[in-house]
Amino acid sequence: MIDVHYWPTNNGIKVTILLEELGIPYRIVPVNLGRGDQFADDFLAISPNNRMPAIVDTEPSGGGPALSVFESAAILFYLAEKEGRFWPQDDVHARYEIVQWVVWQAANQGPKFGERGHFAQVPESAGDQSYARRRFDDEVHRLYGVLNNRLYDRRYVAGDTYTIADIAAYPYTMSWRQQGIDLDEFRYVRRWFEEISARPGVQRGLAVTAGPPEDPASLSAEELERRRGILFNQRARPAP
Repeated sequence: MIDVHYWPTNNGIKVTILLEELGIPYRIVPVNLGRGDQFADDFLAISPNNRMPAIVDTEPSGGGPALSVFESAAILFYLAEKEGRFWPQDDVHARYEIVQWVVWQAANQGPKFGERGHFAQVPESAGDQSYARRRFDDEVHRLYGVLNNRLYDRRYVAGDTYTIADIAAYPYTMSWRQQGIDLDEFRYVRRWFEEISARPGVQRGLAVTAGPPEDPASLSAEELERRRGILFNQRARPAP
């Protein structure tokens, strides 16, 4: 069984999409990011960067004790390798074509899109954010261009076959309107996006939840203050 420590963010969605595409059993273990579950000691034991998602495979290949994996890209590699799908192991060229694009997503698309979203929400009271907004607006636009140029002469990100490279990149393109992107400018991305969106496994992965949404109005002033204290302006956690 795969236990998925999960909240429905873009990085979490990558994992549920792959699991649904693979058709293997898994169990959702909610990690309420707004509540600060990611800082709990038991979660840090499997995800030392106190970020979600993480998985625990209770039946790893070859037997032995349960195996935990954190970081969404590493989880995609692990599951695809274990199940022998969406990441070929017998062709070094195809294998590293996929590796490059999964790493591109994890090192470029994800962080830059995330920074763009962050600075777009910073209130004016925090000071002039125009430089940061322009920088990350431009970078998001540039990265859509990278993906578009990649897809103009191939069906999928890593070639003619759907792989974990597509699964990694797709969730970050779902909010293209909110990202200030005109998808008509990137017609090859649009074609790819529409094809991936229509896959039943993708639709099932997107439908996974971590329970009913929380009503902020139900939280006490003390709880809101506690959350602000642990969620914002984080610094290094002291070693034991």
